[in-house]
Amino acid sequence: MKREDLTEKLLDIKREKGWTWKYIQDEIGGISPILITAACMGQMKLPKAQAAKAAALFGLSQAEERMLNEAPFRGSIAQMPPTDPLIYRFYELVMVYGTTWKELIQEEFGDGIMSAIDFNVEFSREANPKGDRVKIGMSGKFLPFKYYGNQQGVPEYGFKEE
Repeated sequence: MKREDLTEKLLDIKREKGWTWKYIQDEIGGISPILITAACMGQMKLPKAQAAKAAALFGLSQAEERMLNEAPFRGSIAQMPPTDPLIYRFYELVMVYGTTWKELIQEEFGDGIMSAIDFNVEFSREANPKGDRVKIGMSGKFLPFKYYGNQQGVPEYGFKEE
């Protein structure tokens, strides 16, 4: 079985049982609800305890449980740019605002990147009389670039210089 097959199996069971992601997240627990959904979608791994809970919930084999605990091939969107309208909007946000975000982050923190590994994201619904809004909050650790071979007072890392 390939990881994509397990994802499809989980989605089939979710549909058959009429479960919501909230229900699945609550049943598995122990880590961020977003990470649980990402793991079910094949983009993250579940720690062993959560993989065992997912296996019991979905009625999975031992091999499928182990697969949920393996590091996946992340970022496996079938086509770039993505064609799904919702996913494409995130791609569009990066295309339009990516250079601005880069400038503002590096002006504030220095020469580096925002981690997608040491990272949190939260989604919420924001009521609005013109139509409810999707609110997304992201928080990633700043990782400065390392200046290898630095000499003559050059800092070792690209933190913002005062």
